[in-house]
This record gives sequence, C-alpha cells and structure tokens, in this order.
Amino acid sequence: MVNYNSIILMGFVVVILGILLIFIGTALQSSSNDSKTEIHTGGVILIGPIPIIFGNDKTLILFGVIFAIVLMILSYFLFYRGSI
Repeated sequence: MVNYNSIILMGFVVVILGILLIFIGTALQSSSNDSKTEIHTGGVILIGPIPIIFGNDKTLILFGVIFAIVLMILSYFLFYRGSI
C-alpha cells in the first residue's frame, strides 16, 4: 500500500517545482528582446475523476489529454486497485 506521508510530500514538491518553473519562464520570457514572441498555453485540472483541459495550441491540448489519461490510470493503480 502507498505511504500517505510520501504522497503529501510529493504533492508539496510538485507545487513548489511548478511555482519555480513559472518564475523561471516569466524571467526568460521578459528577458527576450523579440517583440513577436508567441505564447502557447495549456493545462490540466483534475477535479476528482473529471479532467478539465484548456489551452490555445492543438498540440498542447493533445498533450493535456494524454497527461490526464495517464494521471487517471495512475490514480486508479495507487488508490483503487488494492481495495477490490
């Protein structure tokens, strides 16, 4: 079975890593001298078993769909497989 303390710790690490990536990306984007820079966004929000996928680029949306499926399968194996 999964140790819940390690899952909580991994959650904090992922959140801190995401915040650091946002700051690094913002710093790199603002240091760019090119005024015609395109910004592509995309993301996945999982509320329970329901994924919400957003973005403005088709490849990022496709990546988000694949990522959401992988996360749902991973959560099934971590939490529900042992109780059946």
